[in-house]
Amino acid sequence: MFFLLELEHEILLHPRYFGKELLNTVQRKLFTEVEGTCHGKCGFVIAVTTIVSIGDGFIQPGRGFVVYPVKYKAIVFRPFKGEVLDAVVKDVNKVGLFTEIGPLQCFISRHSIPGNMEFDPNSNPPCYKTIDEDVVIQQNDEIRLKVVGTRVDAADIFAIGSLMDDFLGLTS
Repeated sequence: MFFLLELEHEILLHPRYFGKELLNTVQRKLFTEVEGTCHGKCGFVIAVTTIVSIGDGFIQPGRGFVVYPVKYKAIVFRPFKGEVLDAVVKDVNKVGLFTEIGPLQCFISRHSIPGNMEFDPNSNPPCYKTIDEDVVIQQNDEIRLKVVGTRVDAADIFAIGSLMDDFLGLTS
């Protein structure tokens, strides 16, 4: 799910950037340091929308660098248990499916794939398919899955998914 959150970040700036373009430099550095990263509890920062405030800089003793506290609003992506999402299959093997949902990696165990689908290691590329080959899930296919669990690290989020519900599976 996507949220608009107010977050904080500290920008470390070398003295050579002091001058007329100081605020623009702080803004550019904020965008490059924050966008595309993951803040464990908040989620993946997709884009900074507005900068709320840039605080007074604090000089680091003995180094000359200045730390600017910045408050900003950003669009973040945070998956939740029970959420239904569209994903792209990145790898298929006998253990299950490995998918990507934007920046999020999700694993679907073979036990969470419908019983009428079996792994076919002899096909090229390997796939899960029904006996009548009506439905075939292979690498780079788009599927719809349900998130059954997440694990949050300090700098990343991983998910476990399932295809064992109505309207889940291959989307195209």
